Amino acid sequence: MTERISPALARRIALAAQGFGVARPSHVDRGHLRGVVKRLGLHQIDSVNVLVRAHYLPAFSRLGAYDPGLLDRAAWAGRRERRLFEYWAHEASLLPLATHPLLRWRMARADRGEAGYAGMRVFARERRAEAMAVLARIRQEGPLAASDFEASRTGWWEWSLSKRMLEWLFYAGHITTATRRRSFERVYDLTERVIPPAILALPTPPEALAHRLLIDQSARALGIATAGELRDYFRLGPEEATAAIEILVEEGVLVPATVPGWPPAFLHREARRPRRIEARALLAPFDPLIWERARTERLFGFRYRIEIYVPQDKRQHGYYVLPFLFGDRLVARVDLKADRQASRLLVHAVHLEPAAPAETKAALGVELEALASWLGLSAVDSADENRGGR
Repeated sequence: MTERISPALARRIALAAQGFGVARPSHVDRGHLRGVVKRLGLHQIDSVNVLVRAHYLPAFSRLGAYDPGLLDRAAWAGRRERRLFEYWAHEASLLPLATHPLLRWRMARADRGEAGYAGMRVFARERRAEAMAVLARIRQEGPLAASDFEASRTGWWEWSLSKRMLEWLFYAGHITTATRRRSFERVYDLTERVIPPAILALPTPPEALAHRLLIDQSARALGIATAGELRDYFRLGPEEATAAIEILVEEGVLVPATVPGWPPAFLHREARRPRRIEARALLAPFDPLIWERARTERLFGFRYRIEIYVPQDKRQHGYYVLPFLFGDRLVARVDLKADRQASRLLVHAVHLEPAAPAETKAALGVELEALASWLGLSAVDSADENRGGR
């Protein structure tokens, strides 16, 4: 049977699936952070550091102030502490270790030269020996970054070439991220020296089963979603995603649903259906609640584009703009920058949505103060004149 879901209920289902609508803990520990990562399935990595790097923000949006060192240790500590690994999922992402077996099919395809851009695939085939020489150097010398090859200046070790080789080795699963340097440069090591043995020993599921398990994770994280949104979460191909969805519908894991104004959708059978959502959060541009812009517009009536690469005189809302979630709606956009030298959170502009409730500015003020405190900044400096409307 197909369920009929109202747009308002679909919005609440999506928010609940993403971890909103519950009280933030008074103290955040490793268990809380693990819970967020497990719920979302991944944290997208982005190196832009105007405010704080984007992979730190989803946990703050849901939990409030927490020690970013918890995430650092989970992602880039030694084997004993490591709980996350880096790989291409939605984009470059931090993922729970348990997801590693579900993405080995992608690594195998890359190793065969069946995945990745053309400049990368060449190292799986005619230039494989060169890439294997890079791998051999890491095996012999230990963890290395692309800049280490650049510094060696051994003829063909041109930086762009070595970087592409490293990226192919990473995509193909031969190496992974051991740690990150202060500049956020990735440092690579052999996968078997980074991923815990117990994870590497887990069986590799057949591709079709891995696709079903990834779609199931996507559906849990989204609550209700179109086929395209389920596929996009882990960037699966249309045919493999369609086949996985069909089987999950047959098994009752996914329930077909209609939402007015939406393409055909699917509801996860365990999705919560809250009558009300109370939330207050600033959202990173790459938060999984809003990273799919068409879905964001359908859920919230909120057209959102990141304008980092737009010339300044053509920007509508600012350089690094975070949507503000209040209740179950996106009610404002806030252009933010962390001035670490002056210890100030700079609020360049606030753009209120036309239907923003009267309490929006007060609620936003509370969240900005919380954000500044979490970032270790001593004050919030707001623009002289906040702008309303879109």
